[in-house]
Amino acid sequence: MDHTIFKPIVEASYLTVENAWRYRALLRFFYEQHEKMRQYLFPEEVLAHVKKHDAFRMYTQEMLQQDLDQLVKWKNLIARQETGKVRTIEEFKKKRFRYQCSPYTVEIERMVQSLERMGDSFGGSLEKTLFDRLYETLNKVYLSMENGQVSSMSDEDCYRLWDDVFVYFKKLIQNSADYIAYINSENIEEKMMTESFLTYKDAFTEYLRDFIISLQQTSLHIEQLLKEMNESRLSFVMDKTANYLFNVPRLDEIDSSLEEVKADLRENWSSLRLWFLGQGSEESELLRLQSKTNETIRRMTRFAQRLGERHHHLRSRRKDYLHLASWFSNMETMEEAHKLSSAVFGVFHTKHLFTEEKTTEDIYRDIWDESPTEIIIKPRIRQYKEKTRSSVIEDFSLEKEIALSEHMNQKDKEMEEVMKYVMDGKIVFKDLPVIEPSVRKTLLLWIGKAMANKTRMIKTEIGQVIKVIERSGSFIELRATDGYLQMPDYEIVFVDGDV
Repeated sequence: MDHTIFKPIVEASYLTVENAWRYRALLRFFYEQHEKMRQYLFPEEVLAHVKKHDAFRMYTQEMLQQDLDQLVKWKNLIARQETGKVRTIEEFKKKRFRYQCSPYTVEIERMVQSLERMGDSFGGSLEKTLFDRLYETLNKVYLSMENGQVSSMSDEDCYRLWDDVFVYFKKLIQNSADYIAYINSENIEEKMMTESFLTYKDAFTEYLRDFIISLQQTSLHIEQLLKEMNESRLSFVMDKTANYLFNVPRLDEIDSSLEEVKADLRENWSSLRLWFLGQGSEESELLRLQSKTNETIRRMTRFAQRLGERHHHLRSRRKDYLHLASWFSNMETMEEAHKLSSAVFGVFHTKHLFTEEKTTEDIYRDIWDESPTEIIIKPRIRQYKEKTRSSVIEDFSLEKEIALSEHMNQKDKEMEEVMKYVMDGKIVFKDLPVIEPSVRKTLLLWIGKAMANKTRMIKTEIGQVIKVIERSGSFIELRATDGYLQMPDYEIVFVDGDV
């Protein structure tokens, strides 16, 4: 653990002390001028600014000087003596100072401003374009590695690529985490229970659904890129990036060595891989984000459905009926009233047409061209009972044995076909020729069962114990007579013993 986290941050003292309102007003003015490229301010300028507010009407030059001295002690301000325009020795003895914001104060004020804008709710967003931008940047890194361009690239170019990747990655994580927390916050749940939520439900749902679609489409490409990236070539990119960061000239003392910078870069890359690919049996953060977003959509839909049901249940139809009654009262003839009734209530005493199943897929064929279906109508009286006759229990044991025998023979043939591809006690998928669909089905069934087991071992139908091993992180093409399948580079090893 870094020893710096045990030290108190004295620069933040001005936010909570007794006269915090005075210190905050002064430092906010210093920060605003810093953003306008005015780093140094004289006390007279500061006093003239704060005196414009009613709270500082009784504020004096002496009080300002005391506050400035205190802020210098807390390291919020940096005092610098002004010696350029001194006309007398007395002026020099008075030590006229100019003051500048310290770097800590600038960052604290930026944070405070963002907190003020945020209010009591989370911010964030689910930007679907972030996945596309992250994929494009990762693809640039991958292509530069594969084409051998990394060796000719400067350290600064490598750093820019690396920085772009993690800027998009961090923005994606922070924005999505904040937005999901915002959606699941107590205030938003309370708003979902109000009638006004129905107005925004469709917009919320469409926003989340678009994000899910972009996530599903682009994340697969990102995962594929991460799996195919060569570790040795990637370390070359990391070395160039680390060299650039280490060689940035700084006047203050540098505590970290080149190896520590490289270790930080490796840790960042490991975090990116874990976020997209997960580790072992543990699911990735990408899948968790997808499940949380789907759950949010379902929750919104449930809230909207309940509100709709409650709204419909409590709604009075009295005004609707009075409006319809006024329509009927204004009809001049019974014929017009019948037409209005058919439009409002539908046709009375309708005849229904029924057919058991379609006999043709021709969409232009009329129902009148179909042959009629005969339906036996049963009497609707209590005394009616259908005539039944006792049936004989037939013995199908012979048919069952025949069917079982045929099934076992078929399985034996399939197993014999599979065992043809066993070489040196294992089946290497990369070396397989074009196989039959039944062989592919059996092999994939074994892999599926083995991947569900922590040991990656199962016992097959014929009693043999197999273990599934991933030979490399790349993908191969499994060829069959009915098509090709891209899959990880697996091999099945036949082992002795039990699972």
